[in-house]
Amino acid sequence: MISTQRIIYCLNPDCNHPINPVGDVWQQAGTRLRLCASCQTPLVHRYVWASGPLAAETPPGTKVADRYEVITQHIWLDTQPGLPPEVPKELPPEVTPYLKLYQERLHLPQVYGFVGSLAEETGEILLLENAPIDETGNLYPTITDAWEQATAVRQVYWLWQILQLWKPLSELGVAQSLLVSDNLRVQGWCVRLLELHQTTVNKFSLVDLGQSWQSWVASANTNISQNLQKIVEEMCQTGAELGAISTQLNALLLSSAAELPLTLQVAGATDAGPELTHNEDTCYPCNSGDLDDFLQPRLAIICDGIGGHEGGEVASQLAVQSVKLQMRALLAEVAEQTELVPPDLLPQQIEASLRVVNNVIWSRNNEQKRQGRERMATTLVMAVQIPQRVQTTSGWLSENAHELYLANIGDSRAYWITRNYCQLLTVDDDVAAREVRLARSLYRQALQRPDATALTQALGTKEAESLRFLIKRFILEEDGILLLCSDGLSDNNWVEQSWQDYAIPLLTGKLTVEETARNWINLANEKNGHDNTSVVLTYCRVSPDYLVQVTQSPPPVEIVKTELETELETELELVAEPSLAESSQALLDLDFTEEPTPVPVKQPSRSRPLVLVGGLLLLLAGGMSLGLFAWWQLRPQSFQQTCRQLPQPVQQLCPQRN
Repeated sequence: MISTQRIIYCLNPDCNHPINPVGDVWQQAGTRLRLCASCQTPLVHRYVWASGPLAAETPPGTKVADRYEVITQHIWLDTQPGLPPEVPKELPPEVTPYLKLYQERLHLPQVYGFVGSLAEETGEILLLENAPIDETGNLYPTITDAWEQATAVRQVYWLWQILQLWKPLSELGVAQSLLVSDNLRVQGWCVRLLELHQTTVNKFSLVDLGQSWQSWVASANTNISQNLQKIVEEMCQTGAELGAISTQLNALLLSSAAELPLTLQVAGATDAGPELTHNEDTCYPCNSGDLDDFLQPRLAIICDGIGGHEGGEVASQLAVQSVKLQMRALLAEVAEQTELVPPDLLPQQIEASLRVVNNVIWSRNNEQKRQGRERMATTLVMAVQIPQRVQTTSGWLSENAHELYLANIGDSRAYWITRNYCQLLTVDDDVAAREVRLARSLYRQALQRPDATALTQALGTKEAESLRFLIKRFILEEDGILLLCSDGLSDNNWVEQSWQDYAIPLLTGKLTVEETARNWINLANEKNGHDNTSVVLTYCRVSPDYLVQVTQSPPPVEIVKTELETELETELELVAEPSLAESSQALLDLDFTEEPTPVPVKQPSRSRPLVLVGGLLLLLAGGMSLGLFAWWQLRPQSFQQTCRQLPQPVQQLCPQRN
């Protein structure tokens, strides 16, 4: 059937006039949310990739199954996205890799449904969602097409992502998917695959992958071409090991990223919501006064408590304070390293820290004899930016390798947002995702279950060995916003539907980070007022227009800890995996249900200013005055920030720029 007019159906089952002409929607200039003309419900334009030769033979304009409109070859628009797609009673084996690789959904498409007769002679067409198709129905470019215009760090980052996918795809027999250049698409920094290619031939090796990279290496950025060529030559040798190649490519990636400047601005807020009287969410930072000089702006945390009043609140607050202490220790340890920490070691250390936090909450549940739904727990999503020292590709020493690690458990989420796109970085730990990961159901099919959104894990619900943490590393190589939020905002896809209206003003300098966080809280209260909401934004900038390179190490900052943090730190040192030491009882008995008593800030000792002044005078007398003067003139912002970290008497010695 040939369609005469493109239409889209409203998702609202109570809408009186659910049919909307697609053309009219696209002609609404400046409209951020495409709304139903009748009930103002946001419209969903879901483009799917129709796989296989049968789809290729279907001409554009055809209406398939009275539902899917063929836009171009293989790209179909689901005009009735509110209806579940057709699914066979027994899933064919070729969809199993898609399901088992669900946690890689940032890079891979997922099975949406099927169209066509189940008869053997005609076959059926596999439909894939989350394919690399933009909101207008066009494919993102291939790596080959985008390669020469990409920066050096982005070129290496694309190859790094492919290398990380090599092992999981090889284990499921679909590694060939990474060898077909037209199958590899890029959305900004992110490599995305059109579909998975299965083969019955012998297993592919790193030699095949290295050979597929050779045409790109030949036209790589001159800053990386020589090192990249050596790595690929080693890949093409028989017996090349994935671990060795990964180590070399990681070093090149970090040294390339370190060439870029980096500033981070972070702000957070939490709100009980208009329909609730207490707030079980906890976030860090939460307000302008909730900043740790050592952690800010490198750490962002959101915990959504489970277990009701005096349960969820305690769990979320305990988790945030504990994670802060452990990340402070991790950052201090990394700062002492003289060589790059292997990329697999830092996730292991973060995971070990989170298991300790879990055991603290688990043990408290046991001590209080909480059972079933009475047991307190919390979701967690956290981001920590770890500034490793690294020698850049051009030879100077940088203090920051631009690594950001993201960890989550539960259904609190993280998004990466630029001027051009919004990407969901995390995977919810709910029943629907579990059914897909275990290859028992397609995602849209699993969503029909009454318990689809029920959590399958959270901190405190199980012993540490039973938990699965998803920890990912990202490289900050473009301007963007890292948004962490609880489900008070992410429910009903409000981030995906509204990100342009809320993120673009921050990215263009019209709003501050604090104002943007509060605006998102207000949106959540308006649209999802049934729940608490927490938002933490980290505005990441690498644009040379804003910054210059930083090579100096900032002076050490005196860490002033609250009484609560000091007690937590003492007790966390005694926590062992998988069980807690008996002496952790003091930690478990901490009372978070009352408003904390403000702890006065510890004042520096009177001897410290004298020592620093004396040291400063010696440096000046020793010939450092020229260096300090150059720092003040060339980097006034950095100089003044460092001065503000010094005690008050020393601050008075710092010159002020007119």
